Amino acid sequence: MEAEAAEALAQGLKAIGAGLAMLGAIGAGLGIGVLVYGAVQGIARNPDASGNIQTNMILGIAFAEAIAIYALVVALIILFVV
Repeated sequence: MEAEAAEALAQGLKAIGAGLAMLGAIGAGLGIGVLVYGAVQGIARNPDASGNIQTNMILGIAFAEAIAIYALVVALIILFVV
């Protein structure tokens, strides 16, 4: 019975670790929200610069989303490899 309890504890700790690893996605989501908010404000103030602002916004979103993808990969590694 102790082996089963140890296995259940290990599975529970893996789930907690994967959940903690996904906390990086919260920061990425907040960063994307702030970035889009600033871009919308900038376009509203200066519509002539919308092309340049939109290009930089999309690039920033891609970089912020990469952090969330890294967090997802770490969580999946914790769940299925470790």
